[in-house]
Amino acid sequence: MIRTLVQRLPFFYGWAVVGCAMCSNAVRQAASVTTLSIFIVPMAGEFGWSRTGISGAVSVGALLGALSAPFIGPLFDRHGSRALLIVSALAMSACCVALAGTRSLLWFYVAFGVSRMIFSTPFDLGTSSVAAKWFVRRRALAMSLLTTSIGIGLTILPLAAAIVIAGGGWRTGWLALAVIVVVLGVVPQWFLLVREPEDIGLRPDGDESAPRAVAGTGDAAGEIAFTRAQALRTPALWLVMAYTLIVFSIQAGVSLHWAPHLVERGISPTITATIVSTFSLAIVLSSIVFGHVGDRVPVHTTLAASAALMALGAMAMGAVSGPPLGYAASVLFGAGVGGILTMPPVALANYFGRAHFGAIRGMALPAQVGGQAVGPLLAGLLHDLTGSYASGLATFAALSLLAAAVAMATRAPHRR
Repeated sequence: MIRTLVQRLPFFYGWAVVGCAMCSNAVRQAASVTTLSIFIVPMAGEFGWSRTGISGAVSVGALLGALSAPFIGPLFDRHGSRALLIVSALAMSACCVALAGTRSLLWFYVAFGVSRMIFSTPFDLGTSSVAAKWFVRRRALAMSLLTTSIGIGLTILPLAAAIVIAGGGWRTGWLALAVIVVVLGVVPQWFLLVREPEDIGLRPDGDESAPRAVAGTGDAAGEIAFTRAQALRTPALWLVMAYTLIVFSIQAGVSLHWAPHLVERGISPTITATIVSTFSLAIVLSSIVFGHVGDRVPVHTTLAASAALMALGAMAMGAVSGPPLGYAASVLFGAGVGGILTMPPVALANYFGRAHFGAIRGMALPAQVGGQAVGPLLAGLLHDLTGSYASGLATFAALSLLAAAVAMATRAPHRR
């Protein structure tokens, strides 16, 4: 039935598949640190939890994701994203319901830890695999659309949670997120998602023909197709992993504690929510720019530019004294995050091909989720030790510059 449908469409069906992945990317933000930041103040106020204690749940989830990623990645190469993304959405919705019933820190750790594992591994692998397998020439643009959907989710879900919390409390806020995850994370994927273009008689990018995959090569005779074992023997993979470890520790650390930092600087919770949403909107706009630029310039350049923007944003955040600079810092840091969410998967697909993308991405993902585990914990610990987020933001600014240097050293693996 889908074969007949796609033959009648006036556009390449890959864009519809990317649209399904965008829905999944948006609803996975129910377990993002940005969304959790909206719940920190009311939950900590009710239970008396420390910021370090709450941040630990993010780290637990990231650890679970890192351990499972190498085993889950190959499943997407063999079975595609449809069923796994649907199951992931249902499981995350169940976790949101469990969070609404939180009575202890242990309960919170289990419920949010599992949801964070789902967020960091199957959702990430499933959505990035869609863009990697359906596009080659326009891969950066397709990945940028996925990042755009992350920004949309980060704009809508925290704001929706804040509105519901203001009217019905934080438990009702978690229940509202559970409903949103099911509606947008299951229905489109059930009816429209397809594993790869060859399954319905198409080629990547909608081309009439495509080169056959040749392992470990990248010449005109064949499409690049490194196996996981081959990729692990290249400096390129390890440099990309080092880069993602650094930048995602910064992204997660700042995202979780950005709202509490603003409140501590005397900004009202309502204005804080709009500043956080501005950060998310900047991610959306930035990802579009990186998507258009990323198909035209070397990927290491865009990786370095992303890290540099994050450094500027972190420095501006440390100097925030009122809403104007808060909005400016959100724009700068959000622009950098838009780049790091878009370009690392593009780098992996461009360097190693799409045939084994899930398996290779599964090996690289622990570096990303490991960074997301360390960052929030580091920021929370420095806050509890010093009484402010200033030292944490200064540390993150310095690490961003280090990541930019690592990116500039990254190059495509030698072709055989």
